[in-house]
Amino acid sequence: MPNPPPDACELCGRTVALTFHHLIPRRNHRKSWFRAQFGVEDLRSRGAWLCRLCHNAVHEHFDESTLGRRLNTIEALRAEPVIQRHVEWASRQRHHRAW
Repeated sequence: MPNPPPDACELCGRTVALTFHHLIPRRNHRKSWFRAQFGVEDLRSRGAWLCRLCHNAVHEHFDESTLGRRLNTIEALRAEPVIQRHVEWASRQRHHRAW
């Protein structure tokens, strides 16, 4: 079970509606490599609470295999240059845009 949402996006820090991003995408949960690397509870609960802008950016820039294998922590996501540029931009946005 994921932790309850914080007050702000874990990437950009904006206080808007948040969505739960599975750091190991759910599509990968049944694949043998992921099952060997992570426990079932870790697969289900490892995630980050992101605003829609950040959540969309993560999925626009990385495929699910890369997310699950290499970017499966919030720290790893924050270290990615493309995400750092997005966070700089997103943190300056005032309103959450409805998609």
